[in-house]
Amino acid sequence: MKFVEESNKMSAKLRYFNYSERTVEGYSHYLVKFLEHVNKYPQHLTSNDFQEYLNNYKFTSTSQQNQIINSIKFYYEKVLNKKYDKIDFQRPRSEKKLPQVIDKDFLLDGIAKINNLKHKAIISLAFSVGLRVSEVINLKIEDIDSPRMIINIRQAKGNKDRVVPLSQNILDLLRLYFKAFRPKVYLFNGQNSLQYSSESCNKIVKTYLGSEYYFHLLRHSCFTSLLESGTDLRIIQKIAGHAHSRTTEIYTHVSTQLLNKVTLPI
Repeated sequence: MKFVEESNKMSAKLRYFNYSERTVEGYSHYLVKFLEHVNKYPQHLTSNDFQEYLNNYKFTSTSQQNQIINSIKFYYEKVLNKKYDKIDFQRPRSEKKLPQVIDKDFLLDGIAKINNLKHKAIISLAFSVGLRVSEVINLKIEDIDSPRMIINIRQAKGNKDRVVPLSQNILDLLRLYFKAFRPKVYLFNGQNSLQYSSESCNKIVKTYLGSEYYFHLLRHSCFTSLLESGTDLRIIQKIAGHAHSRTTEIYTHVSTQLLNKVTLPI
């Protein structure tokens, strides 16, 4: 079976529609898993093959379930050019989980104790404006606009650009780091490469802050801290790059300072 060929067709079509490389890799992976399971040539696939696969797959999370549904739906509709009215692509009910955050004082104390300038700069920068790990490792030297005191985030989630503020403390730290490490293209270079890796970013968070933490918590912690300091939700939404305000509003539910201001009835 030429599953690799089908995967390449899928990848080409996804790139045509300007999907991110991460999505291309994920969708192609799940397509190959599907084709290996049914073990049929594409032209012999029926609606039942798709439906039975979705009905019997043991999903590990709603996120994985959505990605598998998306990949198979895209393949069926865009690659095979079939109507999917005979297949139930029903979505799972979304999980309403509150984001975990790291205490601001604990974070600042942990950052102050970091001696490695690169590690300190990465964690400090991410926490300062809530950058995703992909946004940190994709930052280029030219994206730091010190005259205007802004950082240009290019082609982030959803292929969207945005601008976030740059604090003087972060700029001073980045200048110290730059003098010590002399990166060439990307702001944070790897040990043997031009670009730092997401795995290394998560590793340094666990090393300096604790094994129970991971990089994305710096983002949640930043926005919760901004909210507690009185920053308007609309500004936080712009910094975060959220398309909808309701995504940003979730941080009102995890802010202990806001909860402490509530007068309870008894």
